[in-house]
Amino acid sequence: MELKTTMHHSSIARAVASLLATSCTSSFLLLALPAHAQGTSKPWPGSDLGWQQCQRITGDNDARLACFDRWARDQQAQPATATGVAPAAAANASASPAPASPAASAATAQPLPPVDSTIPATRVITASDDACRDRQYSTLSRFWELEDGTSCGTFSLRGYRPIDVSFAMATEPPQTPTSPAPNHTGTPMDYQPGEMRLNLSLRTKLAQGMLTGADPTRKDSLWFGYTQQSTWQVFNTDLSRPFRTTDHEPEVMYVYPTDMHLPGGWRWRYAGAGLAHQSNGQSDPYSRSWNRIYLMGGVELDNRFVFNARAWKRISEDPEDDDNPDITDYIGRIELAGWWYPDSKNALGLTVRTWGKGSQRLEWTHTLGDPATSNVRLVAQVFNGYGDTLVDYNRKRTVFSVGLRLVDF
Repeated sequence: MELKTTMHHSSIARAVASLLATSCTSSFLLLALPAHAQGTSKPWPGSDLGWQQCQRITGDNDARLACFDRWARDQQAQPATATGVAPAAAANASASPAPASPAASAATAQPLPPVDSTIPATRVITASDDACRDRQYSTLSRFWELEDGTSCGTFSLRGYRPIDVSFAMATEPPQTPTSPAPNHTGTPMDYQPGEMRLNLSLRTKLAQGMLTGADPTRKDSLWFGYTQQSTWQVFNTDLSRPFRTTDHEPEVMYVYPTDMHLPGGWRWRYAGAGLAHQSNGQSDPYSRSWNRIYLMGGVELDNRFVFNARAWKRISEDPEDDDNPDITDYIGRIELAGWWYPDSKNALGLTVRTWGKGSQRLEWTHTLGDPATSNVRLVAQVFNGYGDTLVDYNRKRTVFSVGLRLVDF
């Protein structure tokens, strides 16, 4: 996805990139401050309101029964209060203090399945005030705000790709940047294999309901996102601790909710398309950039598995202005990313880029604090392949990293 302008290497372009990075860094601080407050959505709806809404369903006995069944499961799964008794059971504790059966204990230990937007009876349960982060909805529905119950509205800042700070250690120091383009081979630098990684990624919804209208169970959307990755040689005192490289990636993407039921309980939740520009904002011989268009989609299975796919095509440009004519041969043309959530605190992910030399990234995250309210994760990952950074696009690297991540959905 390449939107390279004719002034890409001019001082004006560098000033705009610098201003954009500064602005988004400030926005990240604003986002991070209320992160815990934003993540305090109630995992279980209020019992007093749930059964009353079920009672109002008339003319559809199946829907009424399904509503009361979900409400009953909610009461079993509600967390205990300060007195050690769940709110629904507190009123009857003195009258019938019976111990919970093994079956009930098992039900309590398991989280409820996500709301199925195709079944109206499950939607009468009132969501929390912070609807777009309500954990009763599925991961992809909350991330892309695919329905009314998960919509945060337009022009609010949200996280996009990983927002984290980590320490990274490569198996060897960064090599001298090269490219087939004329005058694009750098000079050797005494960089260290260990460095800090700072990743910032924000997005905002520009419009919603353009094709789906007022449909409460399907909400299409148009987004603008910005991602920045910086590598900092913080331990390299000989070179005065420089930032080795910083990659900038603005993009626009459209998302349409599909919600198609697939074999094995999987659901195809969305399809979309986007346009992205990525560059490192440097002058020759280190300048690297490209533009691409892409198609994307995602499926999920309950709250256990999420799978996203993205395929792109590079937008061609004048060979005289092309910093890296062979970039797709190294980075690839397809990205496949899968996540497994074995429990409420841990997640294991694998991202593979292929149709080219490509790369693989394996990562594990662990929630710090209460998984129902905490947005902070401990993250560990290993990367192997090409495209670790834009200036290293044609260098194969193996990098291990450990750090903290902010999750905002």
